[in-house]
Amino acid sequence: MYSLKGEKVYLRALEPSDLDFLYQLENSTEVWEVSGTTAPYSKQVLEMYLDNVHRDIYEVKQLRLCICALDGTVVGLIDLFDFDPKNRKAGIGVVIASKDHRNNGFGSEALELVCGYSRVTLEMHQVYCNILEDNQPSIHLFEKLGFEKIGVKKDWILSEGTYKNEILYQKIFN
Repeated sequence: MYSLKGEKVYLRALEPSDLDFLYQLENSTEVWEVSGTTAPYSKQVLEMYLDNVHRDIYEVKQLRLCICALDGTVVGLIDLFDFDPKNRKAGIGVVIASKDHRNNGFGSEALELVCGYSRVTLEMHQVYCNILEDNQPSIHLFEKLGFEKIGVKKDWILSEGTYKNEILYQKIFN
């Protein structure tokens, strides 16, 4: 079985004790632009989500994992979404919650771990992501890990009265 533990982070399933972290992250307007969120989530709604998060990726077509520093601190989330087992592909997204935890290898190691898990355990052929063209840290991260730019969706996201282009990246496993 493929390990979800690296030298800096490990990935684990969400737990009921993650409610406050999830509440803070999902209600941070800083990440709404990339997540497509337009309204806050209540704790009750997030509790219901946590009650169902154990369901299998083949059933719900998504998997969300906590990114934890080796000391157990939850620093972010990584998602597989739009899982398509027939064509062996899924979207992938990563968020490191605190600016203090960014740019220290947590996101890249989590992304490497999920790509390995996707390739080995889920036997996927590819993963893809969508990144706004002004999000240079994410572009750098995904390109560093071998994702290739395959297209641009023009005027895709409306943000503060201005349309932004979204870049489509893809990683095909050998």
